[in-house]
Amino acid sequence: MDATRRKLVIIVCEAGLEESVADEVMGLGAHGYTVSDARGSGARGRREATWPASGNIRMEVVCDEQAARAISTRLQTGYFENYAMVLYVADVEVLRANKF
Repeated sequence: MDATRRKLVIIVCEAGLEESVADEVMGLGAHGYTVSDARGSGARGRREATWPASGNIRMEVVCDEQAARAISTRLQTGYFENYAMVLYVADVEVLRANKF
């Protein structure tokens, strides 16, 4: 297996933020992202996702370490205080590293 190490940035946030977060992510060095609907419960209550305005999304970004740091810093300073958002970063090994 010919794998390359990258970072996986996972962002869970209000669905209404999808476009602005996607723009931020791409502007900070990501080559792409994947979005899916998300639901669950946490400090800000239950998010059912049965009505689009109250739903959450989960955005996954595979990128290099520099982009992961830039994305994490920007979202933390620009969104965390005012929006329901969590972000975590994990080390991953990817195939077809040229895609990321």
